[in-house]
Amino acid sequence: MSSTGNEQGGDVGRPSSDRPASRPVIDLLDVVATLGQFPALSGATLRVDSGEIVLLRGPNGAGKTTLLRLCAGLLPVIRGDAVVMGHDLVTDREGVRPHVGLLGHQNGLYGDLTVRENVRFWGATVGASDDEIAAAMERMGVADRLAAVTVNKLSAGQKRRTALAGLVARRARLWLLDEPHAGLDQRGRDELDSTLRQAAGAGATILVASHELDRAESLATRIVDVVAGQVHMDGAR
Repeated sequence: MSSTGNEQGGDVGRPSSDRPASRPVIDLLDVVATLGQFPALSGATLRVDSGEIVLLRGPNGAGKTTLLRLCAGLLPVIRGDAVVMGHDLVTDREGVRPHVGLLGHQNGLYGDLTVRENVRFWGATVGASDDEIAAAMERMGVADRLAAVTVNKLSAGQKRRTALAGLVARRARLWLLDEPHAGLDQRGRDELDSTLRQAAGAGATILVASHELDRAESLATRIVDVVAGQVHMDGAR
């Protein structure tokens, strides 16, 4: 789970022919990745720049989760070119992992630890302070009475909030979210959307795979369709 801002010198926001073009956060070209012998990605091409919130839209089994896991450095690239956060995933998958926050269907929490202990664990990976841990918990509504509760006693929505608080505390530069609104009530969904917009505004890049299209489409700055392991449409909104 992590989020950082960008530092720029000179005339911020003014185009300049002297300024080098920024490197994309995600740059995939004809990427093939397999699950066992099955080609879960069969020639995916995608470029994502800093600060974008990109919705991955598509049916079950289309390759959305595989694409997220590949960008997190968890799956090998069988063929094609894949550079994420400046790291070549063909030769350096581990290098990208400290900069990425991945939230999948599983929350990645330790059931015998408290909410605070779980969030502190994820925050410790980037040296987050106690104040940052507390702010992340407050942001996702798991401070106060829930802080000392062990995770295995939480509801599904409370577990999801705890996992998201850990992601906030980790300050990921690339957020990879698989159905992030699942299990959250209306207030939790609104808080999550606000958090994602704030993170993107600070320079983080966000990929969201979701079937809750009304909410996710309003959140996204760009939508791509993933079908049969390929990106079939890639356009700004």
